[in-house]
Amino acid sequence: MIELTARDNTHPVSVGGVMIGGGNQVVVQSMTDTDTADIPATVAQVKLLADAGSEIVRITVNNAAAAAAVPEVSKRLAHLGCNVPLVGDFHFIGHRLLRDYPELASTLAKFRINPGNVGRGVRHDENFTQFIEIARELGTPVRIGVNAGSLDPDVMADKMDENSRLPEPLNSEQVENKALVESALSSAEAALDIGLTDNQIIISCKVSRLPQMVAVYRELSSKSDFALHLGLTEAGMGQKGVVATTAALSTLLEQGIGDTIRASLTPEVGGDRSKEVRLCQDILQAVGLRRFRPAVTACPGCGRTTSTLFRELAQDIQTHIDAKLPEWQSRHAGSEALQVAVMGCVVNGPGESRAANIGISLPGAGEDPRAPVFVDGERIKFLSGPNIATDFIDMVENYVETTYNG
Repeated sequence: MIELTARDNTHPVSVGGVMIGGGNQVVVQSMTDTDTADIPATVAQVKLLADAGSEIVRITVNNAAAAAAVPEVSKRLAHLGCNVPLVGDFHFIGHRLLRDYPELASTLAKFRINPGNVGRGVRHDENFTQFIEIARELGTPVRIGVNAGSLDPDVMADKMDENSRLPEPLNSEQVENKALVESALSSAEAALDIGLTDNQIIISCKVSRLPQMVAVYRELSSKSDFALHLGLTEAGMGQKGVVATTAALSTLLEQGIGDTIRASLTPEVGGDRSKEVRLCQDILQAVGLRRFRPAVTACPGCGRTTSTLFRELAQDIQTHIDAKLPEWQSRHAGSEALQVAVMGCVVNGPGESRAANIGISLPGAGEDPRAPVFVDGERIKFLSGPNIATDFIDMVENYVETTYNG
């Protein structure tokens, strides 16, 4: 696996004890879609996301009812043993809510502000200043989150005017990119002038189009040392959302850009919100930045694999690992690095099986198989008969028990 690291020249930020930036591991975060004022529903979803592996959870604080509910949400989560840091997502009236509900302000581990949504002109500056002053007094970090869909219109207008006077004007997307970066960086500089430190600021510049998002973050990374939060504004539904998120985040992470990530998937009605957490984990594991769970390598099948046995075996192994993961995480430290191979024929099977910690290579035809099993590169036995799946799963269990016993 290629060993990649996050940028180590960004300022580290502590969010409820979770370190972001400064060369620390890339952090996975997510966001609820409940009405925050619905305390039981919000508590349940925050815990769902945290249990899935979200290291920070953002909740909407859009009105007085939501503001009043947050402290109780936090207390109930603590009673359940869930101490995930909560981030307040503020738009339009965040400065007033933080001022009017001091327990809200002291409960949250981080505030999120969108400078395009705090008013215009003098009112913008006053509201922004009040918001940042509260964060400064409490020592709370702030994410300055600029979105293309809610970009400060004054910044965009200035950039359009400047562009119109150029001998060779840029296209509208390029102008928007410059406006996004300038809005984020100028807002960060204003926050520093008000009294925040470099170690209290995280920046994001989110758009929905992948090429534009990559271009914006590359420029932002080259121009600042602030910790960066990555994500598409709206990735979309189903496979489209998964592909877009994977392509965008992987491209930037492979270049060392990004300190915390979120997958903004649109879930099906009644769907599993925690899928966005799993996707972030899978991306980080795929690019070699972090390990969250054992990896199962299985071939796709071809004309040489007329039997479905290896597919059934791969599915059984994956199901077993998913079921055992909580136990392994608590009892077998390091087991997330386990690599299992389930291969379907003799072409690549033995080689892939040798490369794994434990692997099995089926012969690839419909006859009763006699399959070699490899452990740490050595062939140790053959499995055959009707209980191959059970026997191999037992061998995987034994490997975990004896290898990760600390």
